[in-house]
This record gives sequence, C-alpha cells and structure tokens, in this order.
Amino acid sequence: MTTVLVVDDQPLVRAGLTALLTASPDCEVVGEAGDGAEAVDRAREIRPEVILMDIRMPGVDGVTATRRILGAGLDPEPKILMLTTFDLDEYVYEGLQAGASGFLLKEAQPASLLAAIQAVAAGDKLFAPTVTRRLIDAFVDRYRPPVAPTAHEERLEPLTTREREVLSLVATGITNGDIARNLRITEGTVKTHLSRVMTKLALNSRAQAVVLAYETGLVGLPQP
Repeated sequence: MTTVLVVDDQPLVRAGLTALLTASPDCEVVGEAGDGAEAVDRAREIRPEVILMDIRMPGVDGVTATRRILGAGLDPEPKILMLTTFDLDEYVYEGLQAGASGFLLKEAQPASLLAAIQAVAAGDKLFAPTVTRRLIDAFVDRYRPPVAPTAHEERLEPLTTREREVLSLVATGITNGDIARNLRITEGTVKTHLSRVMTKLALNSRAQAVVLAYETGLVGLPQP
C-alpha cells in the first residue's frame, strides 16, 4: 500500500482527493497540507512515499515546496506528483526542473490519478510523457539560457554514444520497453544505461533527464 500526503489549498478539493484515495485498497492517506510550507513540514514528519502537490498555492507554491522537500535529504526520498488545473502551466516546467516525478491535470479521471500514484511510486518518474513533452516544448525556449554551439557537447561529454542514444529516446516520452525495442537491447540494459546517465550528469529524476536533453540541444524542439 502506497502512503500519500495530499497537498492543496482548497479544502473541498483536498477532501475529495483524500476520500478518493482512502477508498482505494492501494493507497493510504497519511496526511494533508493546505499550503507549501505546511507540506514541507508534513513531509519531514510523516515521510510519505508519494506527495500529491498542488502547483498554484498562495504563499509557498508547489514548486518551491517541491524544491525544499527534495533538497531536505529525506531517506527514502518521496516521489512528488504535481497537480495542475491548467494544461499549459508555466509552473510545470519549473516543477520538473525542481525534481518532481511528474504531473497530472486535476480534470483527469479518478482511475488515472490512482494509476499515476502507483506509477511514480514504482519509479516511473515521467507520468503522462506526451503531455509533459508538450509542456516542455512550450516553455523550454522561454526558460533556457543562451547556449554556445558547443556547450551541450561539454555537458554531455561524460556520456557514451549508447548513453546519448538512450537519453535522446527518453526525451521523446517513450517507455523503457519501447527504447529497448528501438535499440534492440534488453529493458534491463536500458535501465542500466539510464542509471549511468543519471549518475554522470548528477540528475535525480527521469523528468530532469528529459529537460536536460532539450536544454542541451540533444533533442530538438518540433518546428511549428
């Protein structure tokens, strides 16, 4: 059973999420928080496996709370699934940079939310990759600082050719199984390569790997 901390500044939304998760045999709500500051305190206190984090909250927003929680050195580190009302929310990109495991629209079906929680709890750190790609496509140019032509080569220099191939395919939003079939290697080998990529580039989530692939130019943005 996955332990969950529910964070939302709207009491009715928070109560609805709690009721939904409580009714599921796979989830246990171990706490609630009404803002980002409280979320940080609760996360440190109860150590949930997954945190449902609203993005837009007064005071300490979800992105800032995510950054503080993931920077607190909790062991084990919680997986943070961010919730947003807006399909193209600028905070989502910042949330991915902060290390969130993924995000979900609040309009999603209950079954999708439950599946998302189990996905991030199991280590699938980029839930709903096609939507995530759309957000990254929309905002990466806005937030990416100017990069010299060879700068990305320097950042990716530690990677082998195969590791770059894996990273570029991860950035397209496909699963490890699809990557394995594409490269004609085993899924276990894909996971090994991805683990090495994360270690070499000092990344702590699959989402950050996707962002880096776009930021460095390893994967280009679709042309309008």
